[in-house]
Amino acid sequence: MERICNDTLSRMEKLFGNTPLWAAFIAFVLAQAIKPFTGLLDGKGWNMRMLTTTGGMPSSHSATMAALTVSIAMVEGLGSHLFAISFVASLIIMNDAMNVRYETGKQAEIINKWSELLSEIHKNGAFSPENLKTMIGHSSLQVAAGALLGLITGSVFTYFREFHV
Repeated sequence: MERICNDTLSRMEKLFGNTPLWAAFIAFVLAQAIKPFTGLLDGKGWNMRMLTTTGGMPSSHSATMAALTVSIAMVEGLGSHLFAISFVASLIIMNDAMNVRYETGKQAEIINKWSELLSEIHKNGAFSPENLKTMIGHSSLQVAAGALLGLITGSVFTYFREFHV
């Protein structure tokens, strides 16, 4: 029984001591927390839903992956396999956020406009529009801002957690 407790304790210590994981988590939380404020700056007003939604400034996907990647680089080294995997995954995720998901959001805007037009044509209730989420992806500025936030967060957190004595 004591061995099981010690094994569990050891696993928990490893989890809570995983600097790259925590750097990524903190960058994600920071990016999400910033989003309602950037909405104010953009003139869109305060929107609490931005705390829990995708899209917007900065990209939490980019911030998370950049923090993870830079933290792995600092802890494991640039020559590690973990860094290579994280770096490539970061590029794929950021490209997806800028291109595939961004285009999907633009298509959703057009479909929503068509839905409004069809609602006008079918005023008798034969047509019921379902609005699609239009803020799915990110602009390149949003991705760059998220990546910069992640690089700073990952670097600072990892430095103080791993190297600062």
